[in-house]
Amino acid sequence: MSARLNDTEACDPKERGQQQRERILCAAKRCFIDNGFHAASMANIAETAGISAGLIYRYFDSKSAIVQAIIEGQLVERQEGIASLQTERHLADRLQELYRSWRDGDPSVMNAALFLEMSAEATRDKQIASALTKADRTCGDQFLAWMRERAGSKPEAVDERSLRVRELVLLAFIEGLAVRAVRERGDDADLVADAIRCVTETLLDVDSRSAA
Repeated sequence: MSARLNDTEACDPKERGQQQRERILCAAKRCFIDNGFHAASMANIAETAGISAGLIYRYFDSKSAIVQAIIEGQLVERQEGIASLQTERHLADRLQELYRSWRDGDPSVMNAALFLEMSAEATRDKQIASALTKADRTCGDQFLAWMRERAGSKPEAVDERSLRVRELVLLAFIEGLAVRAVRERGDDADLVADAIRCVTETLLDVDSRSAA
């Protein structure tokens, strides 16, 4: 890939270093999406970022380190998304927005194809697998805390095992939506919306009893 990202100005060395790092991450995402993880070399990423092949190693010593940094950035976005949730309806609306963004390739959210690339690489790279697991657990714990808060004065209505079961089902459902968004672009939008509402309303029913 020969396209280069636009240069940015920095006011001080620290800010410039952060901007360089972000340019590299943006370039890496492009390369991984367009060419796949293994076909994208550090040299390709450096060229796309508009820096020298040697300079990229000042910020990241490998593609694995780049992927881990991408995962860390996505973790922050996921945490912010969970923190903004108010009701199960709010969650359903958010999932519909995500599905449309994945399907349409919206650059403002995690690209579904990139997610699949990273998931596949996690089966071969223990560090990436560990980073993904840690991110899932961090967000999972935050989501569980949100569910407990929703239970309000009836914490006995949803025990810990039931919460964990629901969290796992919802996570698997969301990952499945990401896969379908890039593989089955012709899915009926209304059908997908109904499926999302069905899952969220069922899983977030605080009056349901333990799944144990």
